[in-house]
Amino acid sequence: MKKFDEDIIAALATPNGEGAIAVIRVSGKECFKQIDKIFKGKNLLSEVKKNTINYGKITFNNQLIDDVLVSIFHSPNSYTGEDSVEISTHGNPLIVQKIIEILLKQKIRLAEPGEFTKRAFLNGKFDLTQAEAVADIIKSRNDSALKGARNQLNGLLSEEIKNIKKSLIEIISLLELELDFAEEDLQFISRNEIVSKIREIIRIFETLITSYRFGRILRDGVNIAIVGKPNVGKSSLLNYFVKENRAIVSEIPGTTRDVIIEEVNIEGILFKFYDTAGFRESDNEIETLGVEKSEKTILQADFVMLIHDVEQELDLQFYNRIVSLTEENRVLLVQNKIDKTIKKLNENEIGISAKTGEGIEKLFKHLMERIGQTKIYTENSLIITNLRHLEILTKGKNYLKNAIYALEINQSQEFISIEIRYTLEMLDEIIGVVTTDEILNNIFNKFCIGK
Repeated sequence: MKKFDEDIIAALATPNGEGAIAVIRVSGKECFKQIDKIFKGKNLLSEVKKNTINYGKITFNNQLIDDVLVSIFHSPNSYTGEDSVEISTHGNPLIVQKIIEILLKQKIRLAEPGEFTKRAFLNGKFDLTQAEAVADIIKSRNDSALKGARNQLNGLLSEEIKNIKKSLIEIISLLELELDFAEEDLQFISRNEIVSKIREIIRIFETLITSYRFGRILRDGVNIAIVGKPNVGKSSLLNYFVKENRAIVSEIPGTTRDVIIEEVNIEGILFKFYDTAGFRESDNEIETLGVEKSEKTILQADFVMLIHDVEQELDLQFYNRIVSLTEENRVLLVQNKIDKTIKKLNENEIGISAKTGEGIEKLFKHLMERIGQTKIYTENSLIITNLRHLEILTKGKNYLKNAIYALEINQSQEFISIEIRYTLEMLDEIIGVVTTDEILNNIFNKFCIGK
């Protein structure tokens, strides 16, 4: 495998398709000289002022390809930390294809997914958590997710990890100092003080671990399955959410045969609503398949909105069937058609009218409470959204618990120090001080090409 910085790489940095402009990114040592072979401007790129934009033409075999603007960035003041070029062309896919084909005929190869960001990480432009935040920023689909990714890119998580590491290193230093003076039987820090310090760090770990559920929701959205018996108003509710007749509404039972998915942004949170087939016994093979799909949707949902006709008795057997597919605290019983009844609901019951919108605001408020939005997550709150971070923090917390146990049974400093060092290794893995090619490839392969 070649060293990462030996090749010059190139890729389209803007989306495929027609547009006003397209940007082709090139990075690597001596990339200016390679671009000079096809760029005709006032001066050679290798001779112009640093960090400038230069007008000229891309030509090949004396054929004009396009008029372009070329931005040049000198190492280390570029995204990747290497000499880099960004070629802005007209946004015609044919022109883009021709330019990339010409580049690949030079000493340039096509970039792998995430390779520009990978080089930025390897060149010390930012740590691994910040590199991962780049992908989250690109994929953010609501304001809350964007703010969370922005906080991580700004180093909020990195700073917390560094502070934890500093505290743990101080503890280790004192423990190992005691080992150096073992014959004098000196104690530089009391066991109770060590336990107190480690428990405080465990509390920080647990806060971060707890934040993951909400963080995952910020990033990926909340999956809500809308279920119920036929004709209780599931599709009408979906249509109200999206403000259009997305789902067919009919008095005929069994109209919905497949799962219909719609996304709605509510107070900065992305909700993914899954309108499912009505649950009932049927000889219709297609309708039966629809019910089977509904059950799979329930299994994968974060919450289940069970729609019930307020004028009918709740079928407990049906309710228990839904609960058996998920967890009871994930099932939200919603009574629909309150505009057609004089029945009074208890304060803790949720009643709505999918037709008029009555009660929908209360329903959304209840949903926010269920997902934890009522917790105090300010704009600068530290919330983890990455499963990799969650798994590492969980392991680190367990090592610290082992350290406390070693202290409680009065084991020697070596055993305590080993557990703390394991935790430090876990923290280094989060920010990328310690990593492997397998981990890096797994992370950056999820990026788009050109980033």
